[in-house]
Amino acid sequence: MLGSLQKAVKVGDLRQKLLFTLFMFLVFRIGAHIPVPGIDPDAVQKFLSGQLFNFFDIISGGAFKRFSIFAMSITPYINASIIMSLLTVVIPKLERLQKEGEEGRKVIAQYTRYGTVILAFIQAMGMAIALGRTGAVAHNNFFMYLFIAICLTAGTALLMWIGEMITEKGIGNGISLLIFAGIVSRIPSQISGVRQELAGGIIGFFNIFLFILLALAIIVAIIAVNEGQRRIPVQYAKRVVGRKLYGGQSTFLPLKVNTAGVIPIIFALSLLMFPATIGSWIPESGFNTFMNTYFHQGSALYNLLYALLIVFFTFFYVSIIFNPADVAENVKKYGGFVPGIRPGRPTAEYIDRVLTRLTLAGGVFLALIAVLPNFIVYATHVTSLAFGGTSLLIMVGVALDTMKQVESNLLLRSYEGFVK
Repeated sequence: MLGSLQKAVKVGDLRQKLLFTLFMFLVFRIGAHIPVPGIDPDAVQKFLSGQLFNFFDIISGGAFKRFSIFAMSITPYINASIIMSLLTVVIPKLERLQKEGEEGRKVIAQYTRYGTVILAFIQAMGMAIALGRTGAVAHNNFFMYLFIAICLTAGTALLMWIGEMITEKGIGNGISLLIFAGIVSRIPSQISGVRQELAGGIIGFFNIFLFILLALAIIVAIIAVNEGQRRIPVQYAKRVVGRKLYGGQSTFLPLKVNTAGVIPIIFALSLLMFPATIGSWIPESGFNTFMNTYFHQGSALYNLLYALLIVFFTFFYVSIIFNPADVAENVKKYGGFVPGIRPGRPTAEYIDRVLTRLTLAGGVFLALIAVLPNFIVYATHVTSLAFGGTSLLIMVGVALDTMKQVESNLLLRSYEGFVK
């Protein structure tokens, strides 16, 4: 990895892309510290104390609890993208656009941008009204709420543009890199927290060593599963066109173990944290007492439901984004077949069986990765460096994808010499 980065810095075109990406990161971090006018930051800190808010604060790189112009981060864009993915399955027009190639995807991307702005404005208006009821807003009137909502929506739109610019002119997927940058930006403050715990005698050097060792083991497991594939062999029949013979080659259909990525964890976490956050708004109620006693983040009931929901959402999301019948039809259309399996419906059923087993393995893995950090913190007592499973998956996955793009660009430039 370090060797690839050194080579990339020496190549002029790649160096410009890396510098452009770093400059966009700088803009993102500056914006994360620009507060929205008319907001009392101390009152916001008291209000945004739920576990769900902590998750959003991690994704936004601390901008959420500062209530800066980037407070909502890129989450409205992620929600809009998920909604568009669901709608492409339900609405035939969107499904046709998706199958039209690059032009159709551009239209869907434009719809996603519109949806992002709409969702961001609705979410921002709700946040402004909720903060107004707590006394965090300077003037409790509609125009002040509207002003706050416009500031937050503009910040999200700017982040969406920055992400697209990184994808187009930089290296890697811009949206994923922004989330990655937000998570990584919290590391210095967390290291400072570990130093305070160490100085106060709360933990020792052995606790830190054990925590790092377990974290490295989790990262290695994430890399192994993310790179893991089940390759279904596909053979293409020979066909004669004129005087030439085409086909006859063997290839494979790669099915990833972790097809759903980090999406099931985000779905499950949002669903589980919502009741706890509602309970924190009514602290004197019996509901909040029950949540704090039996449904806190370290409880057995919470972790069990968390794991089950992750497995469920893994199957749900994979069923949406991957259709074995379409894959089998495409293989049949181009004269391909799986050895020992008849083309058409039997091939689709075979792919579905393999995908079901892979999805189960991927869902169980995601559940373990999401739950294990809670037990690691309990075993090592290191709370300041407590990265959740979602954060680790995002960081490792984005780092791997970005380095693959860097290596692909380097390989492309290596071939230029042979072409000349």
